[in-house]
Amino acid sequence: MPLLRLLAVCGLAASSALSAAEEARWFKGNLHTHTYWSDGDDFPEMVADWYKTHGYDFLALSDHNIIADHDKWLKVHKSKTGAVALDGYLKRFGKDWVVVRGEGDQKEVRLRTLPEIKSKLEEPGRFLLIPSEEITDKNVHVNATNIQELILPDKSLDTTTSPQIIKALQHAFDAVHAQRVRTGVPMFAHLNHPNFKWAITAEELMQIDHEQFFEVYNGHPTVRNQGDELHAGTERVWDIVLAERLGHLGKPVMYGLATDDSHNYHSSSPKASLSGRGWVMVRAKDLSASSIVAAMEKGDFYASTGVELTTLKVSGGKIELEVKAQPGVEYVVEFIGTRKGYDRKTVAVKTADGKERRVTRRYSAEVGTVLATFKGTKAAYALKGDELYVRARVTSTQPMKSSPLGGEVEMAWTQPISR
Repeated sequence: MPLLRLLAVCGLAASSALSAAEEARWFKGNLHTHTYWSDGDDFPEMVADWYKTHGYDFLALSDHNIIADHDKWLKVHKSKTGAVALDGYLKRFGKDWVVVRGEGDQKEVRLRTLPEIKSKLEEPGRFLLIPSEEITDKNVHVNATNIQELILPDKSLDTTTSPQIIKALQHAFDAVHAQRVRTGVPMFAHLNHPNFKWAITAEELMQIDHEQFFEVYNGHPTVRNQGDELHAGTERVWDIVLAERLGHLGKPVMYGLATDDSHNYHSSSPKASLSGRGWVMVRAKDLSASSIVAAMEKGDFYASTGVELTTLKVSGGKIELEVKAQPGVEYVVEFIGTRKGYDRKTVAVKTADGKERRVTRRYSAEVGTVLATFKGTKAAYALKGDELYVRARVTSTQPMKSSPLGGEVEMAWTQPISR
């Protein structure tokens, strides 16, 4: 090929790549949601419609151990919210859409399948529904995003001991990975609410293969994101897992999600499991499941409970960000990381009689230390070369809407980077 033509082709290729990068945009989504298909208290179309009308671009309906691909009927009188939900369902979607049979105590409503719901509510480039399932085994819960076939937990395992918990986790992550390889469909699994009933320790999580995502924030009121005097909070777990995986276990980075885990759609009580508390902002080339998965696997997203970023640049070992400022709200940006050669000494948490508890051990303050702090809406950090990873946390003074605990403020978390 003549040199000028070769240069022209190369130039076009570079231009196309640049153009594609420039065309990528931010999409808002929730990856953990429940409906009448399991233990949510409303019809899936009503749930999806709420997210669509509240500015979300994509949603995963992740019901427990089930995929919405078959015939299923709801007995209205057996659901606490059945009559109220059915009334709202009929008003929103009409008798031509709502399928009802029987009368009185025998009245049932057919739950629409995901393909039917997608045909009703999806809009290209505007709103996307991603297939999902929450693979649930007692207190071990793993979400599978863009799953194509049902995966069940291994019920033979006793998930009250650490070796069995690790096996249960690995079973779920292996099954999702195997389905991805076999089908060729891009999908990933993530660990849900590790502190729910204190189910998963950092030491257990750090060992899992095919695992790169977990919930650093979950909006359910009982999942204990913040930990307590005996248990590490989820953000502390994140840093421990990152330090050990990147520094010593030879495993990949772990990304942090924020999700709703919504169940309750007929209540406004902060004690209910409500929508709109946690989400991810994903920078993808288009609004498709494959693009969302690809972007998230590159770490091109951030998690939020209310803080929005106008700029997030990650390149050449540098993180730059700018917050979309709200009037009267102050912001602090902290860059958090762990340096190579950190003190790995740990201390077990013990009972009063000296027995070791099955909880995350105490780690050095050198794990997950604040490397730099900025007040205001702009911040940047360039890796010095001695960090295993660096991530950013943005904390505002804006009270979080409907905080499940009370007193929480809106925050955002960027994904960890390393050289």
